[in-house]
Amino acid sequence: MRIAAPVLGPVWLIALRVLIAGLVLLPLVVQRRQLAQLRQHWKPLLWVGCLNAALPFTLLAYASLELTAGLTSILNATVPIFAALIGYAVYAEALDLRRAGGVLLGFVGVLVLVGLPQGADAASLRSVSAGLAAAISYVFAANFAKRRLTHIPAIVFVTGSQLGAAAVMLPLMVAFVPAQAPGAMVIAAVLALAVLSTALAFLIYFQLIREVGPTRTLTVTYLIPVFAIAWGALVLGEGLTLAMLIGGGLILVGVWLANRGRSAALVAVRPEKT
Repeated sequence: MRIAAPVLGPVWLIALRVLIAGLVLLPLVVQRRQLAQLRQHWKPLLWVGCLNAALPFTLLAYASLELTAGLTSILNATVPIFAALIGYAVYAEALDLRRAGGVLLGFVGVLVLVGLPQGADAASLRSVSAGLAAAISYVFAANFAKRRLTHIPAIVFVTGSQLGAAAVMLPLMVAFVPAQAPGAMVIAAVLALAVLSTALAFLIYFQLIREVGPTRTLTVTYLIPVFAIAWGALVLGEGLTLAMLIGGGLILVGVWLANRGRSAALVAVRPEKT
């Protein structure tokens, strides 16, 4: 996203990402004779596509226009923190002292990230807010999927949600035409994002759930910022600031505290997003 978003813009990048991912997975649905289920559940899949792909992907792409890959991924990792908070406030789920402490610690980490690396200027606050809004969108998507779509096969869920997101994003492309044509590097980034970080990531994610269980699978939350920071440094020359170390560490500890005992509610929609 850091490579492609500045050239294509968030809308075009994400429209292409979800469309390509959905089309890559569609032959698997056909091969498994599950196309009828895709048609039968198209309405809830469209909603999940909006909440779990179209909206959060676009928000993260917008954030990546200014923020580093590492910082964007740290904001994306706040999903379990918002899951605990929203679960308590909206869905009447229990919030014990440990999880409440995790939520508080996570928000302290966000304040550190906002206050130190970019000086909390208006543009940085908009980008950080976009990243946090994406995390909130994932939580509502997870709860919706848990209530409406747990009975359908994983491949149908993934394919339908990506194609649903594409149906929402494609009309918006008319209003956000890129100012320049993409080069080979940008095209490669789009294909990698769609095929590897979306289609393949979902398939691996659900396979891990079957093999090692949801609790261990959700530990991917802790790995994403590590890899994002490493790739950002190696490929894009991005630095690692003290604020990222302190704020990111606080957020991940908060995620660990807030996430204990709740992993099954999120596994439906939480593969790698950035």
